[in-house]
Amino acid sequence: MWHRIADWLETRWVTPAYAGWLLGGVAICFFAAATNTMAGWLYVISGIIFALLGLAAVLPARSLRSIAIERLPIQPVSVGDRLTVELEIANPTKQPKTLLQVQDVLAYVLGAPVQTAVETIPPQGVHRWVYYYPTQQRGVYRWQTVQLRTAAPLGLFWCRRVRPVPALAIVYPTVLPLTACPLIDRLGQDENAPFYSMARQAHAATEGITRALRPYRVGDPTRLIHWRTSARYGEFKVRELEVFTGGQEVIIGLDSAASWQHEDFERAVIAAASLYFYAARCQLNVKLWTAGTGLLWGDRVVLEALAAVSANEDPPTESLPSLPLIWLTQNPVTLNTLTPGSRWLLWPPGDSSESRSPINQNLPGIEIDPQQPLEEQLMRSLR
Repeated sequence: MWHRIADWLETRWVTPAYAGWLLGGVAICFFAAATNTMAGWLYVISGIIFALLGLAAVLPARSLRSIAIERLPIQPVSVGDRLTVELEIANPTKQPKTLLQVQDVLAYVLGAPVQTAVETIPPQGVHRWVYYYPTQQRGVYRWQTVQLRTAAPLGLFWCRRVRPVPALAIVYPTVLPLTACPLIDRLGQDENAPFYSMARQAHAATEGITRALRPYRVGDPTRLIHWRTSARYGEFKVRELEVFTGGQEVIIGLDSAASWQHEDFERAVIAAASLYFYAARCQLNVKLWTAGTGLLWGDRVVLEALAAVSANEDPPTESLPSLPLIWLTQNPVTLNTLTPGSRWLLWPPGDSSESRSPINQNLPGIEIDPQQPLEEQLMRSLR
């Protein structure tokens, strides 16, 4: 109860520090002694102490009143990387600001607040505070406030003020460095598939459709290396193939409208991001579908959507495209609704053998084992 009262006083006015309580007690003692003895010098001492306490109660709030805070944009990072958070604390007055505590109140799901001490900000100067915060889970994080706290200049009363400084931090899911992926490499190549993608023909071909050559990047398929040119220049050169816009699209579908176990859904998001960027590296026309967003494309747009996606989203207003796709789900029943030529990734919903058996055996896919590395399973041959 007392803690709540002190917090309310500190954010709206001031609250005494330990030295303030001590000095206030001394002032009361002097005043009581002066009342009993009628000694004038005791009245003078108690009056001076009370005046000092009054001055100490007013100055901290005045010190914080004119301080301005600006937040620089936070660049997106991937899980495991550190967010770089930058704040500029400006002193527009002609007097220095000293002995400040600055606390950035992060979103509670991201972590505890971060605090720093600022010794002095010169007149009309700016103090830049940069800190790095580790990330452990993907997501879109927002927080709104920064707290300024000081007891300057006398240290007898604490004053804290809350400033609205909105922040937006995006943590992308992990993208696995796949070197091969049969789910994508063989999509649309079934004999019974109604669509045979010209883009897939271009992806599998080795002669006659090269648009340009570029240096090799980690993760590029080795079959796209132009060996003759690589030998001439002494470094690997990779073909950039023509993409036929009239061909079949590669669509990664994430069943975000269904109920998922938390760990399985996080692995599914990682799988969706990894499949998308593997297909993009293979020069394919790839898109992402989720229940909340519908069809999306573009690296940054897809990463932001996967950072924000969650299970149990509202039922989709846009139905699944009637094209072969790669379907990521924990509900085996949805496999019966897939278009011929599709593929699937299934996270088993339970431990019973009946629930672990996919219903639709006509479409090839991979049943994910939560005990095995996801990267190895995505590069495994289809069942």
